[in-house]
Amino acid sequence: MSDKRIGVLVMSYGTPASMTEIESYYTHIRRGNKPTPEQLADLTGRYEAIVGGVFPLRENTDNQVRGLQETLDRLAPGKYICRQGLKHASPYIEDGIRELSELGVERAVGIVLAPHYSIMSVGSYIDRAEKAAALHNLPLRCVKEYHLHPKLLRALTDRIRRGLDKFGSDTEVADIRVLFSAHSLPERIVEMNDPYPQQLLATSAAVADAAGVSEWQFTWQSAGRTREPWLGPDILDTINMLAKEGVKNILAAPIGFVSDHLEVMYDLDIEAKNAAGLLGIQLERMEMLNTDPLYMETLAESVLGIDQKGE
Repeated sequence: MSDKRIGVLVMSYGTPASMTEIESYYTHIRRGNKPTPEQLADLTGRYEAIVGGVFPLRENTDNQVRGLQETLDRLAPGKYICRQGLKHASPYIEDGIRELSELGVERAVGIVLAPHYSIMSVGSYIDRAEKAAALHNLPLRCVKEYHLHPKLLRALTDRIRRGLDKFGSDTEVADIRVLFSAHSLPERIVEMNDPYPQQLLATSAAVADAAGVSEWQFTWQSAGRTREPWLGPDILDTINMLAKEGVKNILAAPIGFVSDHLEVMYDLDIEAKNAAGLLGIQLERMEMLNTDPLYMETLAESVLGIDQKGE
């Protein structure tokens, strides 16, 4: 067996590193088209609203890559070396592949910080990584999904249970509606038989069952602002519907995300919570995975599993 280390490319969406980088970041998301002044002001305002303009995804991604490295070092000492590659910010996916190649790794494994597969999300990360790896003649295998990994389900179940406790001992679990959610995607993925919606429902059902939750449903959030229709209903519409049903307690469970960032800290903690409050509903949110040891082990075991298949 070769003494060379094996590279691990940890992929994530990316975020600006500072307020001055918001426009260039937004332009990259829009495939080179600059945002209108109104669009730029809206996104800037959202970042300013979450603790005065911090960029939690940047730090959280760095910590997750570090946590995965530490976990792999524990499970397979000296064998793996992690680098990150971002979709819309530096270091880009191509940068991460180039760095691993320059380090002289024997082969590489790619994994995305998103448990559920869609050709439009995880699939697009993998496509870019594979094309970059081919340019460097670097053998690459990628983890496509890990949405039913036992340790991921355990970590999410723990968070649901703790989230239910936020409503106090006087509130029965049956009186709390758990709203599982994930980032919406264009509706056309349904025609493509994309597994994304089904995988999210599978995770939701498994976690709800393990947590002893019977009153739950799935909803979507953070849809893009494009002309084509996106998967719904949106969480704000769902909250309005639940208010008409007389629901008074909602636990937001954004299982499609793995760390605190804009879509969680603004879309849920500010926008959805305010909307619920105006309707007389108490809305709380589960804690995010971030560097939870069970999540780090989920990632590490997924990397080990696919790498060992290729040996």
